[in-house]
Amino acid sequence: MKISELSRLTNVSPRAIRHYEEKGLLQSHRLDNDYRDFSESAIDRIHSIQLYLKLGLTADEIRSLFQCEVASPDDYEYCTEMLEIYEGKLHKVKRQIESMLQLKKLLERQVALTAAGKKEDLRISV
Repeated sequence: MKISELSRLTNVSPRAIRHYEEKGLLQSHRLDNDYRDFSESAIDRIHSIQLYLKLGLTADEIRSLFQCEVASPDDYEYCTEMLEIYEGKLHKVKRQIESMLQLKKLLERQVALTAAGKKEDLRISV
């Protein structure tokens, strides 16, 4: 199928599809007229790519999962790298949440001080 049809079926832009191909996440064959020709399996592959991107994985991480021949994030025959990537990503998200909670607390303090008309130095203790 042509890139325009794949785009329509997956609701992913042709530009994004070309990007996935450049990153080695998706493959196509070139026709005589140099147009890309994608197989039906590209639809499932794009859905997997989209889910992995929503999980916060990078193109390199997704490519390593695909090299383990993992077809879908819902399959339970994960390769070892998948667990390591998920655990690493989860650890990073937890650190970001902690950082955001500290920022929230600091902002709430500043709002309260400002609303009360007090002038105090902002002291950041990290």
